[in-house]
Amino acid sequence: MELLVLFGTFTFLLLIGTPVAFCLGASSFATIAFIGLPPVVVFQRLNSGISVFALMAIPFFIYAGELMVRGDIARRLVALAGGIVGHLRGGLGQVNISASVLFGGISGSAAADATAIGGIMIPQMAERGYGRDYAVSVTVMSSIIALMLPPSHNLIIYSISAGGRLSIADLFTAGIIPGLVLAMSLMLVAWWIARRRGYPTERFPGFGVLAGLLINAVPGLILVAIIFGGVRSGIFTASESSCIAVVYAILVTIFAYRTLSWTAFVEATLNAVRTSSMVLLVIGSAAAFGWLLAYMRVPTALVEALKDVSDNPIIILLMLNVVLLLLGTFMDMSPLIVITTPIFLPVATAYGVDPVHFGIILILNLGIGLCTPPVGAVLFVGCAVGRVSVGQAMRSIVPFYIAAVATLMLVTYMPALSLWLPSLFH
Repeated sequence: MELLVLFGTFTFLLLIGTPVAFCLGASSFATIAFIGLPPVVVFQRLNSGISVFALMAIPFFIYAGELMVRGDIARRLVALAGGIVGHLRGGLGQVNISASVLFGGISGSAAADATAIGGIMIPQMAERGYGRDYAVSVTVMSSIIALMLPPSHNLIIYSISAGGRLSIADLFTAGIIPGLVLAMSLMLVAWWIARRRGYPTERFPGFGVLAGLLINAVPGLILVAIIFGGVRSGIFTASESSCIAVVYAILVTIFAYRTLSWTAFVEATLNAVRTSSMVLLVIGSAAAFGWLLAYMRVPTALVEALKDVSDNPIIILLMLNVVLLLLGTFMDMSPLIVITTPIFLPVATAYGVDPVHFGIILILNLGIGLCTPPVGAVLFVGCAVGRVSVGQAMRSIVPFYIAAVATLMLVTYMPALSLWLPSLFH
């Protein structure tokens, strides 16, 4: 009955359009009252959920990403990507995906990637004769690459949701190869669609021009080395890395590129505060929700239930993937990470799955959900930027979905894709 109150209240509030953070908090409060525990428990769990030092990295990484977006970094990375892969079949589609890889290593956010890269690439693609539906599909699906590359704040949330015992450096490292595999699979689909539709290629600019584009983009790319290299080597923690990233972003955009105006600086600051507040409120509310699930022994019951279904890890992982994909279509990513990690991580580890490996599976699953109706946040961002309806975007997005799900299956059943690179640092 307690579970019915918890999930019933949450579902009802979600269906009537209540923000997710309030759905989580209100349903937790209603369940606490039904059980008969003191209502202050909800606020204690919410406070403890966000009183984690490692969470300091999230607002600063968000802030660094905002500064880089408004400091014209995205345009320089797009130009570099164009020089490297623009001559391939599918031209600007390949550029879009490659730029997402480069920019993802700076922003760590799918929504920021879709906004920044989409704002530059979609109009260019439309002018060159590419269908807007195709341009939006490429932008939306390639944006989730950012979720698996450092400095992905979703990997930080997963580490904390897993009890804080997982190394953020290991998670950052584990996502690199799966992110590149996803990029290559999307580029293959972009090549196939471009060939069928007869989309043009771009002229190779020459190695001299390419060298100039690389030099122009180097100050922005150095940020990736600072974040990943510093955390991975142990020189500083993820939280310290995020602060350094903000200082470096300010120095680069003001003194090196001279592209960050006072107005853009204020906008970046306000937007970072707004986004960070929403993310942290969701994390706190989801922590109370997750505590109730643990209190009612839901993870233990789920492990026992799945053992009754099958003892085969292949079947169990497939079932977990299906459930996570479905959940990802109805809820945003941050609350789902906090809610599902305490439930599904014990199940995965009970079947011999490494927690770091499961983290990459979880992030990729929920990332695909961000691109899927009815609540796919990144899909709606891409459609708004590209000025097309969701229905129009769905015309050409299915092959990209297939590529993303195929990558998910590879990542799920080939643990070495996630675990080999971190093992080199141990």
